[in-house]
Amino acid sequence: MSGDWLVEVENLKKWFPVRLGFFRTLITRKKMFVRAVDGISFKIGNREIFALAGESGSGKTTTGRLVLRLIKPTDGKIFFKGKDITNIPENEMKPIRRKMQVVFQDPYESLNPRMTVESIVSEPLRVHGISDQKEISERVLKALENVQLIPPEEFLFRFPHEMSGGQRQRVALARALVLNPEFIVADEPVSMLDVSIRAEILNLMLSLKEKLNTSFLYITHDLALARHIADRIAVMYLGKIVETGSVDDVILEPLHPYTQCLLTAVPNPDPASKRAKVVIKGEIPSPINPPSGCRFHTRCPKFMGDICRTREPQLTDTGKGRLVACHLYTK
Repeated sequence: MSGDWLVEVENLKKWFPVRLGFFRTLITRKKMFVRAVDGISFKIGNREIFALAGESGSGKTTTGRLVLRLIKPTDGKIFFKGKDITNIPENEMKPIRRKMQVVFQDPYESLNPRMTVESIVSEPLRVHGISDQKEISERVLKALENVQLIPPEEFLFRFPHEMSGGQRQRVALARALVLNPEFIVADEPVSMLDVSIRAEILNLMLSLKEKLNTSFLYITHDLALARHIADRIAVMYLGKIVETGSVDDVILEPLHPYTQCLLTAVPNPDPASKRAKVVIKGEIPSPINPPSGCRFHTRCPKFMGDICRTREPQLTDTGKGRLVACHLYTK
């Protein structure tokens, strides 16, 4: 694998088996699976924020968990700094986990309410065998300073319920940063926060990328936030990546009908703007039995008949690093 990329994912799949009821198992012996992630590939560079966007149920969070090896993939490869970590045993994975961390979506659920801030942020250090109390204290204070919880001494002995949502998410970010990781999966890190606080957390992540040389996989459903923070973006639908490229190219000139539909849902502050409305219909189909051909064809405003219904489009290079999986661009 190339040393130019920090994280590389190749044809990654995660199928969860479906447990059927007793009587249904008597009727059918066919095994059923939730195809949460169904053959995706992408790369994340050093000091890069790579956004993964799409509706709820697209497979974004499962992808983040797979990349961190929190769950094992059904198929495909995961490389970190050129090393294949897809199937390595847990004892070999533990040192790598020091370099790969996660910030979960809900700061009200991801922090233990019985632990103080000092205990929460220092826990990763103790898990990874750092026992020197002076070093632990110094690194905890530094992590809190990095996330702008200043002065850090005022927060050390607070419990999560004594802090606001923004402060809790900063604590979650400090916990991820205390090990000086090279890569962080940020799973909808601001979706549970007030709008006034979101910009602070996003700008904090941008400053940490520059200050600490940290790369991020930023999972979101909000394309406006993705444009603000990301360098490149991949749009995901029902377990598949349908479009990828630089964030400005994808947001300003979306090619895939699904990306165009998502962008129409983003509020436009200009009342004189005449942005074309591309309406998305219905709900996202079940990943247990996804549509044949193009998975978006059941909702696509540009549906072209049998070719969309029967043939699955492959990612096509349209130039400038833009990849699109749509028959509109198939040569």
